[in-house]
Amino acid sequence: MEIMWSKTLRPGGKWSGIVGRGKLLRFTALEGGANLSMLLYNAWNPCERYNMPDTLKAQHTAYLTAGNVLMSDNGRVLASITTDTVGWHDTISGYSFRHDIDRKYGVTRYQDERNEWFRSGQENFAVELVRNGLTLRDLVPPVNLFAKVSVDDDGQLIFHPNHCPQGGQVTLRTDMDLLLILSNTPNPLDSRSTYPSTPVQVDILPANPVGGDDICVTHCPENLRAFENTWEYYALRNA
Repeated sequence: MEIMWSKTLRPGGKWSGIVGRGKLLRFTALEGGANLSMLLYNAWNPCERYNMPDTLKAQHTAYLTAGNVLMSDNGRVLASITTDTVGWHDTISGYSFRHDIDRKYGVTRYQDERNEWFRSGQENFAVELVRNGLTLRDLVPPVNLFAKVSVDDDGQLIFHPNHCPQGGQVTLRTDMDLLLILSNTPNPLDSRSTYPSTPVQVDILPANPVGGDDICVTHCPENLRAFENTWEYYALRNA
């Protein structure tokens, strides 16, 4: 398929934009150890956005991989994971804050370091939300692509630093028109003492129509109901 748009997010980088339904979002870790935090909103009604609890509860999982969908708080499919070479994408550890970054990697300031200063996920999201007419009140738990966080027998969250290899790739299909917000910043549970420096390439390609035998539609009955809600939404919009 022909690439329609491509961008490389440098370490600490951020991006936001509207991506229409029926596209493929292909994310590639250009080095090992990537963590790309992602927020999703209905492009034309951002009060509808990715809902982490409903997404996990409906699919009986604590992480995302191929076959899973990212559900909105209206029970619709914002996006679905069509292919995945990594196998586990974190949904539960959230995003980093300024005090996390300063404590773990040292204090840096834009005035001193310019574009090499160490950004946090919360700061990146705040900037992109404001650019799109939203505020910090619209900030919700993200999906951390490429990261693995598991839970041990004592209930402790465990970060797996070598989970994502160089070239790891995951592809999402946009099942609704999306406001997409991305932040290439460290996972808050990352145990490494140096600021992660993995660039991530983002490619947008056309997607094939969704059929009844689609891996994400057939993953579980809850997924099918969410797709039916989405199809009804667009049928009534004549889109």
